[in-house]
Parts: sequence; C-alpha cells; structure tokens
Amino acid sequence: MGKSDGKVLAQNKKASHDYFIEETYEAGMVLTGTEIKSLRNGRANIGDAFATIRNGEIHIHNMHISPFEQGNRSNPTDPTRTRKLLMHKQQISKLIGLSKQEGYTIVPLKIYIRNGYAKLLLGLGRGKKQYDKRDTAAKRDAQRDIQRALREKQKIAR
Repeated sequence: MGKSDGKVLAQNKKASHDYFIEETYEAGMVLTGTEIKSLRNGRANIGDAFATIRNGEIHIHNMHISPFEQGNRSNPTDPTRTRKLLMHKQQISKLIGLSKQEGYTIVPLKIYIRNGYAKLLLGLGRGKKQYDKRDTAAKRDAQRDIQRALREKQKIAR
C-alpha cells in the first residue's frame, strides 16, 4: 500500500438506490488504534449508518467496525458506537443549513484511506420516491439491453 492509495474499505451501495446524491464531503474520523486496524482489514459496514449534527459537531451512528481479533484493552466493546467526524466548521454549518431542508439527509457513502488516514465520504442526499427507484431500474435495464445487443452484433460481425 502506498502513501495515498485511496483504497475503499467499505461502501454503502444502498445509498445511490435510496437517495439522489447532490453533494459530497470528506470527513476524518476519530477512531481508536484497534478500530483503524480492523478497518484496514476491511471489517466495517456502513449500510445502516447515518450522520447527525449536534452542538456544531457531526457524529456517525450505527457504523459497524468489528472488534480487532488481536486487540488489547483499548478495543471498544460496542462495535456500533457513535463516532465523531472531523470537518471544517464552515462545512458543518453549510451541512446544517442544507440538511434542514425538507427531504434532505446526510448519508455515509464510503470509507477509504487517504494519506494514511481513514476518511468517510458523506453525501447530501434527497430521498427517492418509489417511482424514482423504478425509473432508475428501468434505465439501468435498458442500458444493459443496449450493451447486450451491441455485444451480440460484434460477435456476428466476426
């Protein structure tokens, strides 16, 4: 692993299905030593995670980081504990204003390593309605059919 490899450790695949992601923000995380070791082993899940802003600080809830097997006493007993995120004050205040609008929420998108530090990509998402999800699925299926037809045409041409 290089110094700035940007390796994705965990991804929230449901986020793009359930939300229109309009803006993304990068945040650092306050972790213990054993949590970062467990993260580097890819033992994290952000499928059910969500972010809240309280007292000018942003926190992530329900992010599951499995306890490190060779852990010591600094190994947290609660794998889904609330963790503080590190962002600039201006970014947090902007997020407060945007997330207060109707239908907007702060969604964790992925966890990755940048310059040796674990980062969390947050997205400002607007919830999709059921018909939006069906529309997205129909477009994806149509694109898949087009690609399949093109592949078949190339096979015949050879």
